[in-house]
Parts: sequence; structure tokens; C-alpha cells
Amino acid sequence: ELNASDDRGISVVRDQIKEFAGTKKLFSSGIKLIILDEADAMTNDAQFALRRVIEKYTKNARFCLICNYVSKIIPALQSRCTRFRFSPLAEHQVKDRVEHIAKLENVDITPDGFRAVLRLGGGDMRRILNILQATNMAHDVVNETNVYLCTGNPLPSDMVAMCNWLWTESFEACVRQCLNLQKLKGYATMDLLQQVYLNANELELPPHARMYIYDQLAHLEHRLATGTSETLQLISLVSIFIAARKLISDNPSS
Repeated sequence: ELNASDDRGISVVRDQIKEFAGTKKLFSSGIKLIILDEADAMTNDAQFALRRVIEKYTKNARFCLICNYVSKIIPALQSRCTRFRFSPLAEHQVKDRVEHIAKLENVDITPDGFRAVLRLGGGDMRRILNILQATNMAHDVVNETNVYLCTGNPLPSDMVAMCNWLWTESFEACVRQCLNLQKLKGYATMDLLQQVYLNANELELPPHARMYIYDQLAHLEHRLATGTSETLQLISLVSIFIAARKLISDNPSS
């Protein structure tokens, strides 16, 4: 097995992988399994070399390539593999296991803290356990507030207040309150944007207003990703909802 911490240049394929795949046990006819984690980080030269190794030693070895972006795997390798896509785990799939781990480790976790861990984990078991462990080490009790404080995500109560401002307050008042909230709690604008988007998903909005909000939020996310001012983009976030409110009031039935 080779993972992200190992070298994955062409020399590794030519030496380590080829040598391992080419050897056979004297008293066993079993097939070897070679697992390459984060194979998309391999150079193109290494992937082309791996293609030849796969072709040559297919009788006594099987290769498992694990990657995040299949587009970074060269077509020659993709055509020689059967692709499986694994979606994030559903809540019911991780719930019992997390409860079992929390019980074994004597973690004092509340029901709202448990829901917060699952929500922020997003179906990623490793992320869920990291959040649980970090919160347990930082606080005596794993509750909702402590989970959000430990991960740096906006508290649900703060997001309820912010979304209420976006839909009811004037532009000046909303900007002032949002900037004060960000300054007081240290929230990243990208995190606020993601939570506002999730809130908008749950609202019953006219199609034209919903499309406008989604389009503008996408542009805002792009600007944040390119390194623009977070304060400026937070003000832009407020202006998006002020404009959406005007769209709804001018044409509520569209």
C-alpha cells in the first residue's frame, strides 16, 4: 500500500511497485493486491509507467487506485480499471458507530452535540471522528455550542439571526449587524456564505428570485476564492438579498 505520504514518482513505479508485483510466492497461488491511495497525485510519467506494469503483471496482481479527482487519472489507466464512486455516508449509517465509539471512549456528549457532529461531518467518517475528538479534548461536554466553537463554524443561532436580518432589515442596518457579528465571532465570510445558501434552499421563493440569489452567490464564492476582501464580499452578500427582496416585491408571482 502506498498513500499520500509516500513518494509517487516514476522511480517508485519502476522499482518498488514493479518489484513487488513481479515476485511470486513459492507455495501460494494467491493474487497480490496493490493499493495506491490518492493516485491522482501521481505524475503523468508515473501513471504511464504504471499502465505498463498493470499490463505485464495482470496474472498475479490486482491494482486498486483510490483518488479524489478521476479526471487527473490518465485515460489509459481509466480504461484498464472498473470505476466505483463512493458517496458520503448517510446519517443512519454512521450514527450507531459514532455512538459506540463515544461510549467506549467515555465521551460526555449531549443529543444536540451528537446532531451537530453528524451535521458538520457531512457523511465523512474521518471528519466526524476528528470533530468528536477535538471537541472532547477542548471541552468537558460535547454539546452543540462547543462543537461549533471548536470547529469555527457559525452557530445555528447566529445564522438564524443573520438570515432574519438579510430578509427584514435595511441595507445599512444589515451591513452593520453582519459586520459586528463577524468581528465578534471571527467567522469567515465563506462559512457565512455556505450557511446562507443552505438557508435559502429551505425557503419557498419565486423561481426568478431563487435563480438570482444562486447566481450571485456563485459569483461571490468565486471572488472569495480568488482572494478578494472578506469585508467587501460580506457587504456584497447583503446587497444580493436586498436586491432579491426588491425582485420579489416588484414581481411576487413570477
